[in-house]
Amino acid sequence: MAKSLEEMVEELTCSICLSLFSTPVTIPCGHNFCSQCLELTWKDSYTCPQCRCSFPSKPELRKNTLLSNLVNLAQNAQGEEGTIDQEEQEGITDEEPEEVEEERVREEMVLCDSCRKNPASKTCLTCMASFCQDHLLPHLESPAFSDHQLCQPLGDLKQRKCMDHNKLMDHYCWDHSKIMCCYCALNHKPCKTYTLQDGKKNKELQYTKLLQSLNQKIDKAINIAEEIQMEQRKITETTRRKKELLDAEYEEIKTLIDEERRKSMAKIEEEEKKLNNKFNFTRNVLSKKKKEFEFMRNKTQSLLQEQDDLQFLKRATKLRDTTSKEPYKPRIEFDEKLLQHIYKNTISLKETIKSKLSNAAETTESRKMSELEFTPEQVGLTKLKPPNSSKKSSENIPEKPHKKKKAKPFGSTPPTNPGAPPPEGKPRKTPYPPTTLDTRDQLLKYAAILSVDAMTAHKKIALYERFTKIAVSDTPINYQDGPQRFVSCSQVLGAQGFSAGIHYWELEKEGGNFSGFGVAYKSIARFGAESRLGRNKVSWCIEWCNGKLQSWHDDKQTDLTTPTTNKYGVLLNIDEGYIAFYCIGKKCSQIYKFKARFTEPLYPAFWMFTSKTVFTLCQSYQLEP
Repeated sequence: MAKSLEEMVEELTCSICLSLFSTPVTIPCGHNFCSQCLELTWKDSYTCPQCRCSFPSKPELRKNTLLSNLVNLAQNAQGEEGTIDQEEQEGITDEEPEEVEEERVREEMVLCDSCRKNPASKTCLTCMASFCQDHLLPHLESPAFSDHQLCQPLGDLKQRKCMDHNKLMDHYCWDHSKIMCCYCALNHKPCKTYTLQDGKKNKELQYTKLLQSLNQKIDKAINIAEEIQMEQRKITETTRRKKELLDAEYEEIKTLIDEERRKSMAKIEEEEKKLNNKFNFTRNVLSKKKKEFEFMRNKTQSLLQEQDDLQFLKRATKLRDTTSKEPYKPRIEFDEKLLQHIYKNTISLKETIKSKLSNAAETTESRKMSELEFTPEQVGLTKLKPPNSSKKSSENIPEKPHKKKKAKPFGSTPPTNPGAPPPEGKPRKTPYPPTTLDTRDQLLKYAAILSVDAMTAHKKIALYERFTKIAVSDTPINYQDGPQRFVSCSQVLGAQGFSAGIHYWELEKEGGNFSGFGVAYKSIARFGAESRLGRNKVSWCIEWCNGKLQSWHDDKQTDLTTPTTNKYGVLLNIDEGYIAFYCIGKKCSQIYKFKARFTEPLYPAFWMFTSKTVFTLCQSYQLEP
């Protein structure tokens, strides 16, 4: 009951004087105040003291009868409850609460500064003193006090005075957010200063805008959170559906594999059953033979025990020599061809699945990169001309069928999936090579069609035309980082690797005084000075350095004669252990030859530094006229 009464008293308390309502009135915004308290706050403007809602004109105030009745009931109930609590729980007299209440009122009362006896009726902010009704008469009657500002009694006049000048602090500096007196305001002439009322209005306007901005931001945050929640639900639903589809696909794959396993096992079990039948039949035959041999043995033993010569011969005559053939063990064994066929199929299935799983991420990345289109402007290219303009590339020479013949490409075929680099080249059977390979006709018998591996390309290497054209980009390309990508040197490896046989390919070089090409192991370093072609033991190359041709291997250099052509060939003979470089013009001549013993698969490799450098891998081969 006491708690309910306290809650009701709290609801019936004026937010201005913090006492129970006295003549309660309701304003248009719905809040309730004492009539006198509201009249005192409404001097210059008509604003709700609680919610700061402003009104264009003074609202019509009427007494709230319901609140007034509730206040009377609360006062009566409070008095009765106070009496019960005092008598039963605290055991004190009825006079003590009255004395405590009088003492509290006396402490809160503002006394007149003239007589120091009577309670003050008004406080003069000009005189900085409070006066009772009698001593206030001069301020009300004399014209000399007409400009003095009166307000309700204030008990904190000392706190409203400036500590330095003992003047009323009635100014506010906007720039320094400081309340001050009129003398302090002289030091703030460059600043924006207002009266307390104007400062309060401006601050209220500022914080009203701030409140509106905060409400808008809160609404926006709520809307964004709802959108994110909806997107999250969509993602969750999409993920669930995709997982169900994948689960169904994997179940089907599992079913197919289980069915293939069942068939393979059934074939082996069927073969086992056939062999067991043969074994059982042979055992039965041997068992019969054994019984025959035992019967003859018993007859023979009985005959040998006969002592009478006549009877012995008679019995011997009757005993026929039915000795059977020697026991025979037939050849019974598994059908090795069948077992080998089943095993090879299983191994092939396993390797196919492993290859698909291991290349899934690589294929996805390659497909993304294959969608990149590089224009000449993007890679810093212009119309490039060969170093010797009188010699045209083989692509620009008009084909004359009656004078030219095409040599069939030998080796790797172009990738079936244009969005992904071709798989690594596998060892292939090559025809037995002649003792020397001097003519281009002989070289083209081992021709291979190549492309480069986008996963190894440096970020300044631009690839286009299905990974067969290599150029230098003026700006780094946003390739995805990976352990196979070159970091320090602008290089790229071929997509095909060769571990045996003879292989030959050609390329065209356009522009650039700093570039090179050759072969390298896939284990070549990806960063640091040792990652550059020819500067280590795992790569062999020829390169142009400021227009001069050189060969490089194991960081050793050999100067070469610079040919006047833009087309070159590379012959890799892994079986005999050498790499030869050729210049292709009217005649095919060898530039340089490395001899080495190769221990790992070799990959075509390309290095280029200056812009306007282009390497084009030949995709078709034609004999020169």
